[in-house]
Amino acid sequence: MDEILPGLYSDETFMRSALRLAQRAAEAGEVPVGAVAVKDGIIIAKAWNQVELLKDATAHAELLALTSAAAALGDWRLEDVDLYVTKEPCAMCAGAVVNARVRRVVFGLSDPRCGACGGSELDVIHFKGMLHQVEVKGGVLEEECRALMQEFFRNVRKAKGDSGRKDP
Repeated sequence: MDEILPGLYSDETFMRSALRLAQRAAEAGEVPVGAVAVKDGIIIAKAWNQVELLKDATAHAELLALTSAAAALGDWRLEDVDLYVTKEPCAMCAGAVVNARVRRVVFGLSDPRCGACGGSELDVIHFKGMLHQVEVKGGVLEEECRALMQEFFRNVRKAKGDSGRKDP
C-alpha cells in the first residue's frame, strides 16, 4: 500500500497516480486506462488495463483495482473506498463498482460512446433499480487524460498506416 497523509491530497493528486498507471498501460500496448482505489487518504490498490497481457476481456483497470482493494481490506464491500480512473467506466466496470458498494467514482475523460457513469445515455451507476448509490465526479484532469488517450490511438493508427480516423 502507498501511504498518503489524509487531507494533503486532492482528487487531482489521486488522478495523477491513475494517469501514471495509464501511461504504463500505454507502454505495454494496452488502452491507457489506470485506476487507484483510495481509503482514508491512502491508496490501497492500483491497476492498469491488462486485457492484452492477460488475454482477458474483463481485465480492465477498474476491475483489477477493485479486486486488489477487496484483497487489501479483506472484504468485498468497499463502502469507504473512492475509485479514481482515467476514463469513465464502461457498463461492466460500472456494474462492478455498484456491486462492490464503492462510495465514489472519480473519472477523468468521459466516454460518450461506451461510458456508463453519466457521460452517455447508458448510466448504470445511477440506474433507479440499483441497491447501492455511488457518487460520481467526472472531468478531473480531463485534458491530460484525453491527451494520453489520443496519443495512444494516434500511435496505433500510425503503426497500422491508417490516419483517417478521429481521436476519441
